[in-house]
Amino acid sequence: MCEFKIIDLEKNNQLAEEIVILSYSNKNNLQLRDILGVSKELESALIYNVNTLDQTCNIFQHSIVKPFIELIKEINNNTLDVAKIKEFQLIIDNLKNEISKK
Repeated sequence: MCEFKIIDLEKNNQLAEEIVILSYSNKNNLQLRDILGVSKELESALIYNVNTLDQTCNIFQHSIVKPFIELIKEINNNTLDVAKIKEFQLIIDNLKNEISKK
């Protein structure tokens, strides 16, 4: 059985270890479940890569990830509407404004 160490790519630090299940909850949070069944959720995280050779999983965490996953799910389920696109566009516009201030 593979037990993964979860590494945050941006901070290059280990967030969890002995993780055997990685999945997304109904709320689109990344769930990490260890060998004892203890679960931890990351609110806006995306799996970047999984390496079974060194038993690591690298993730990105950013506030835009969760809304993006929600948007993709709605596209896939054919339930996307204009209001959801506008909501996501507002998130993108806010991100652009933050970047332009730097």
